[in-house]
Amino acid sequence: MKWLVLLGLVAFSECIVKIPLRRVKTMRNTLSGKNMLNNFLKKNAYRLSQISFRGSNLTIHPLRNIYDLLYIGNITIGTPPQEFQVVFDTGSADFWVHSLFCTSPACATRVRFRQHQSSTFRSTQKTFSITYGSGTMRGVVGHDTVRIGDLVSTDQPFGLSVAEYGFVGTVYDGILGLNYPNKSLSRAIPIFDKLKNEGAISEPVFAFYLSKDEREGSVVMFGGVDHRYYKGELNWVPLFEEGDWSVYMDCITMKRKVIACSGGCKALIDTGTSLIRGPRKLVNNIQNLIGARPRGSKHYVSCSVVNTLPSIIFTINGINYPVPGRAYILKDSRGHCYTTFKENPLSLSTESWILGEVFLRVYFSVFDRGNDRIGLAQAV
Repeated sequence: MKWLVLLGLVAFSECIVKIPLRRVKTMRNTLSGKNMLNNFLKKNAYRLSQISFRGSNLTIHPLRNIYDLLYIGNITIGTPPQEFQVVFDTGSADFWVHSLFCTSPACATRVRFRQHQSSTFRSTQKTFSITYGSGTMRGVVGHDTVRIGDLVSTDQPFGLSVAEYGFVGTVYDGILGLNYPNKSLSRAIPIFDKLKNEGAISEPVFAFYLSKDEREGSVVMFGGVDHRYYKGELNWVPLFEEGDWSVYMDCITMKRKVIACSGGCKALIDTGTSLIRGPRKLVNNIQNLIGARPRGSKHYVSCSVVNTLPSIIFTINGINYPVPGRAYILKDSRGHCYTTFKENPLSLSTESWILGEVFLRVYFSVFDRGNDRIGLAQAV
């Protein structure tokens, strides 16, 4: 993910394309009854309108928030276009959607791509599989026209899911990976790289603003940075290594004491992960320090103490990024408060952390492929 970004990166660019995202939770964690979910969706119908600013290529789609934890935006595939709601994921590089080939329960309730209804679809015999923290999918690669707002990629390779395991209860139709091409398990060129190579975006950069407290306004922007979404200056952080959206983190502290990452560690900046994840022992220590108690799969605190909890500070490239208690504590469907620290599902030989949407709601993020770096600033 390397983008050339100089002065135009920080200024409002006429070539920015902004795609509104909406924040959601899984149906299983959010609305315990099927009728509750149906009533919510009817009450909060999503209006598929588009606002274009005169004299620019800026496109904004309205957002709908269904509680917390996940951000999705609309794209279309095919001719005529078929609409899908996908996760824009910096933690992976593959782009796939549910398809008619898929008979798994996870596909049954979501929009599925109908390849026979698209005049521009082209099939292949290439197959692939991907394992995420939340599930596994198997798919086959196809090609078609894909639109992200005003951005159009013709003959774009993408995955058609044929089987999925563990994704039941999700409210998205697929995942659009924004990591580097070397991370693609389908070996297909990621859509951002194809758009970049074809000159469809003015600068090789994209950025995220993720709204807080269930407010609307979340966006992913391509081709530049709109400075109205953050305060102060962007702090640029070089990547841990070229080819992955990970950075070197100096330490994690609370009340001026180091509580994790004591000798420095790797941290993935991941828009596709809801929580902050790390090694089990260190995560459990943080839970104890903030007085969280386990109940089921979560750790809970009294909602009355949330505003008095200490900030947890992530120091990256010498800059402190505090995350206050009100940011790392969320409420479940019953109104009980739980922490957003979780064990990393992958067992690694060295200490590694994933800074997901809990962190990214506090900090506006810029992913600069031209310079192999990530920019962070206080979100508005």
